[in-house]
Amino acid sequence: MERAHRAAVTATFFAPGDWAETVQLTEAARHHAAVRRLDVGTVVRMTDGVGASAMGTLQRMDKRIAEVVIEDGTREHVPAPSPLTLLAPSGDRDRMLWLAEKCVELGITRWITAVWDRSNSVANRGTGEPFHQKLRARMIGALEQSGGSWLPVVAPERPAEELLLADWKGSTRLLLDAEGVGPVSIGGRDALVVALGPEGGITPAERELALHEGWTPLALSNSTLRFETAGIAAVAILRSHHMERS
Repeated sequence: MERAHRAAVTATFFAPGDWAETVQLTEAARHHAAVRRLDVGTVVRMTDGVGASAMGTLQRMDKRIAEVVIEDGTREHVPAPSPLTLLAPSGDRDRMLWLAEKCVELGITRWITAVWDRSNSVANRGTGEPFHQKLRARMIGALEQSGGSWLPVVAPERPAEELLLADWKGSTRLLLDAEGVGPVSIGGRDALVVALGPEGGITPAERELALHEGWTPLALSNSTLRFETAGIAAVAILRSHHMERS
């Protein structure tokens, strides 16, 4: 029975908080359902972004409210993925949003925007609370589209120097760097922190600081990659590595 329901699922909706028998969708989720022209009776999947998942049926759908009735016996908890923090550069807003979307699909667990020395010279830079609200909305959309169960924690923007000097409590720290090494050995459930430079790259002083603090420089390609390409490639490679060893 459960497999039949899963096969019939039309959409996944993000609904934060504890769920009662009937869940009212957020305005963003209601709008998503309206755009997709979902009707009452449609089977959907619910996720709270912190591991809870359930199947439900769209019970009410109008211009103001959308409600889903959770089906008995379908609630489950999806285990959290191994920790993977991305120190994403403060850069071009559209490219940051693209990076955030794809990294949610690939399963990062935390996003911190890092302000590097060269970040401040970037035109159309994504920064400030309105942008970070848009960033979170894009992440939620990616979670729903991919049918994921865990939404990354989005931490406040911080200077890159602070992040390089921070105590990451035994996490494997990787600095994406064209002059770095090839693949590194990591355990199946190791906590990972990946630092990604901005347009124009990190400065020699920033690289020197990272190496002094024990960050491992990691090269992904013989060519220079855009930051969003490098970030997506790194997360995909590291997630694949975790899957093989877990």
